[in-house]
Amino acid sequence: MQFSVYQESHIGGRKVNQDRMGYSFTRDALLLVLADGMGGHLRGEVAATIAMQTISAQFQQQAAPYVKKPERFLEDAFMAAHQEIHRYKALHNLPETPRTTVVACLIQHNIAVWAHCGDSRLYWMRGGHVLARTRDHSHVENLIAKGLVPASERATHPDRNKLYNCLGATSLPRVELSRRASMLPGDVMLLCSDGLWSVLGDAELTQRLATQTVVRAVPDMLQTAVAIAGAGGDNATALAIMWQGSSVADAAPTTAAGMSSIISTEMLPEDQVNTTISRAVQADAQQAAGPVDAFDDDEIERAIAEIRGAIEKSSQLLTRKD
Repeated sequence: MQFSVYQESHIGGRKVNQDRMGYSFTRDALLLVLADGMGGHLRGEVAATIAMQTISAQFQQQAAPYVKKPERFLEDAFMAAHQEIHRYKALHNLPETPRTTVVACLIQHNIAVWAHCGDSRLYWMRGGHVLARTRDHSHVENLIAKGLVPASERATHPDRNKLYNCLGATSLPRVELSRRASMLPGDVMLLCSDGLWSVLGDAELTQRLATQTVVRAVPDMLQTAVAIAGAGGDNATALAIMWQGSSVADAAPTTAAGMSSIISTEMLPEDQVNTTISRAVQADAQQAAGPVDAFDDDEIERAIAEIRGAIEKSSQLLTRKD
């Protein structure tokens, strides 16, 4: 595989950044994940971290070097993350369960499949056009679908933050899966939180990613969104890739200036997994030392170890069932 990638997150006008993003890849498979902890509930950033860690761990165990059943993998990984968030709540005797939205995309053999819960979005773009976008699991999106509210009010309607689907709720999440999408060299996949898409419209996101590399477009979009939102703005996060192909022969021509951002996996051993998500978890441990919803590093490390142990046990059970 060959792809260029860039990810960045801004705290905006909030005291805590509850957004998380990261990617993992093997020789033949690429996983992109973004989660937005829900601020109206306790420790949303912990829910987002657990979701990222759980989904990534499942990928690292199953991508050998690719995932055999992509749709089942995404659904099972989301459900495992939901269960681990509830387990964290029980272990720490929290009065309520932390909650998070999540969107993830798995690309292998030039085929992409994605899933989401909530209003964190994925855009699939080609040649300056949006080929597909996730549909927000929100009250206002339902009103728009029924023709009761114009689409222009999506980002300003008073019910825009009311979600009916997420990880960590009392009811099981409804994991919405995409159809399989055939990727071509030059296609762009953008995963982002509502702190970006609610400020910059689809047309502007598409135009920027059609005229700039992801390395330039992503930071520019985020800086613009944060500046427009001002002091009361939400966290804004984006993770984007430009697909180059599943092999060197597929890859689109690339200028020398853009080569530094391209990742090529063809020479990786079959059993090697690279990820940015473990580094993100370590950063969370450092951030957690702050005064807002503070919990110490030892507590976080114990929770992470518990999550990993539970994931390993559940994976063994799944293997036996198969």
